[in-house]
Amino acid sequence: MTVTDEILNAPPLERPPHDGAAHHPRETVPAAAHGHAGPRSGAALLRARLGFVTAWFAFIALAWLMPTPTGLDANGQATLAVVAWVAIVWVTEAIPVGVSGILIPMLLVLSHASPGFPKAASGFAAPVVFLCLAAFLFSAIMQASGLDRRIALALLERLKVRTANGVIWAMFAVNFVMSMVVPAANARSAALLPVTNGIVQLFGDSPREHAAKKAIVIQSLVYGAMISGMCILTAHLPNMVVSGLLEKQLGVHISYFTWFKLQWPYLGMFAITQCWVQYYFRSRAVQIPGGRAAIATMRRALPPASRNDWLVLVLFAGVAVLWATEPLHHLSSEIVALIALAVLFAPGVLRFGWAEVEQRTIWGTLFLLAGALSLSSAISSSGLAQWAADHIYLVAHGHGWWLAIGIVMAGTHIIRLGMLSNVAAVTMIAPIALALAPRLGLHPVAFTMLVSDTDSFAYLLPTQITAGVIAYSSGAFTTADYARVGVISVLIAILYGLCVIAPWYAFMGVPVWDASAAWPFAH
Repeated sequence: MTVTDEILNAPPLERPPHDGAAHHPRETVPAAAHGHAGPRSGAALLRARLGFVTAWFAFIALAWLMPTPTGLDANGQATLAVVAWVAIVWVTEAIPVGVSGILIPMLLVLSHASPGFPKAASGFAAPVVFLCLAAFLFSAIMQASGLDRRIALALLERLKVRTANGVIWAMFAVNFVMSMVVPAANARSAALLPVTNGIVQLFGDSPREHAAKKAIVIQSLVYGAMISGMCILTAHLPNMVVSGLLEKQLGVHISYFTWFKLQWPYLGMFAITQCWVQYYFRSRAVQIPGGRAAIATMRRALPPASRNDWLVLVLFAGVAVLWATEPLHHLSSEIVALIALAVLFAPGVLRFGWAEVEQRTIWGTLFLLAGALSLSSAISSSGLAQWAADHIYLVAHGHGWWLAIGIVMAGTHIIRLGMLSNVAAVTMIAPIALALAPRLGLHPVAFTMLVSDTDSFAYLLPTQITAGVIAYSSGAFTTADYARVGVISVLIAILYGLCVIAPWYAFMGVPVWDASAAWPFAH
């Protein structure tokens, strides 16, 4: 077996014993990518048990024992009890996040936050959930066929990568292409981890090469995965949480193409983070040992693409075209995705069966999304969002629009310190932002999107987003490396939202500083 074969077939790397990682259980990519943990260490198991008990105690106390907080009614207090349970469970990882999503409707009914189960479980019937399910199945088909790795290596070779800087830009291109068919940054990070590991293992042990490894992994698996997903509606689960909330609460429908028109300038943010990360690690000109020949060798080690693989690629391209032309044919994104599934699973189209697709589908994250949509709706309709917005208003009011938004964005990153899931964090934050917008005299859609977007750039700790956990499993960097470069990256994200995205929204007819501006896009 050659070195290249070993790289391509290697299992996920075990975390080396630095930064205290020796005391943690081995993390594999499937566990991180699917949102659940493998075997727990003693400390993690104790934390989970304490979190489980504390969550139920908080739920019971808030729902039935404590007096109603000033400004809340019974429905708002009941929803607050569910939020407390969910927040504790998510922070302590007491139970798998997918299971927590399934339990949310039950909690809403038990606490009397919702009048009945159909309303409590409304998130499970949301159109965006079916769009997400179809996108997850597309991703699973990509993995089962090996198209994800084939696309990544083909782009790396085509772009004639020679340096660490070139690897990062090429991997960003890979991330963007894959974001059109692979939903969720964690899914893309998991798919690209073996490719990234194979590339960084080509580098030696000199200080500059070690620094290049850190830059490649952080930029490719975390920053690149998150930023590339901002402009594709289906590429980032919080996008779908926000669009679902806006449609349900305001009647504002954001199509696949409209979302792209509003969000594509986020791609430029990667150039800024690239300058910063390369400057910090001093890795821009570090050469790849073996250069293009090493990447070509990795690509040649792949088996030949079959006729079925090419057919799948053509179908995915057709889906992308139909999503982009929704204003012409008026078929919603979820209907297009489901039609594509009907074609993909027609006899003879795929060279593998349902079992191979099913085992690669991230069901837990789907259940989390559905439960999160149910909870997000309850937070808005029960008055809890308005109550929380009143408290935030005391800090943010009286300032210019840019400073008010900046204060809320900074507060978002403080809240994010304890949460692993972007979906979980946006579920909490988006309804509050939506309720806060009219109090601050800001446009509800633009303000909610700006605040929710910055939540995705939680770069202070690897444990804030699943993509960070996946990248950390490579062993290329420490938490200190990640935090030191991440502080400036978070500031870049906040300033980019204020200085670039907000003016762009205004140019597109959605000025954040004008609460009365009509929605300029037709259904």
